[in-house]
Amino acid sequence: MSKPLIVITGAGSGIGAATARLLSAQGHPLLLLARRLEKLQELALPETMCRKVDVTDRDALMDAVREAEERFGPADAIVNNAGAMLLGRVADQGAEEWDRMIDLNVKGVLYGIRAVLPGMIARGTGTIINISSIAGRKTFPNHTAYVGTKFAVHAMSENLREEVASSGVRVVTIAPGAVETELLSHTTDERIKKDYEAWKTSAGGALDPQTVAEAIAYAYHQPQNVTIREIVLAATGQQS
Repeated sequence: MSKPLIVITGAGSGIGAATARLLSAQGHPLLLLARRLEKLQELALPETMCRKVDVTDRDALMDAVREAEERFGPADAIVNNAGAMLLGRVADQGAEEWDRMIDLNVKGVLYGIRAVLPGMIARGTGTIINISSIAGRKTFPNHTAYVGTKFAVHAMSENLREEVASSGVRVVTIAPGAVETELLSHTTDERIKKDYEAWKTSAGGALDPQTVAEAIAYAYHQPQNVTIREIVLAATGQQS
């Protein structure tokens, strides 16, 4: 391969799919992971391995990365994009929704990191890109559990960056505001979903996933001795 392998989780739609299209167009072989294999296959990207993997399944994630590395060579980057946004009030939100977000948004990120990091440290190069949110920097109504998981992503990313900086491995946090993705559709409280959509409209709309993909590519394509530690981006009209 003329360019190195990049792993993208949650690549079936939204930011993940946009990032896959962009990095593929730039010549990178890819490992794309998602729970919906058909969505990955619909992208029809060259030099791409698609696997049906839930990132909460640590062994399946590790196995997929090993398989891709055998075919394309070592993973030079991972974009930990898979996540869930289940909005609700703590007083009445189902605890199973908290469990799902913690498993996916926190443990899934850790599993993705573990799948590639030992090899990166051994080679003295590599990039971990974790997709967080502005909700990892400030709070929002009805976001308590989700905010907790995204604050965790920010904290883990910065601590990891300090841990591996001397090894030549970079850690980048991408923190978008509202983005036009499927995330909101998984929220079960219809009133909260309606209020969120109204909030997006009042801000003049949300970001296009392609815009976030370009921020990811910008951070990744810096020289290896340059780390863009964090990129925060949102629609201009988004005040909070």
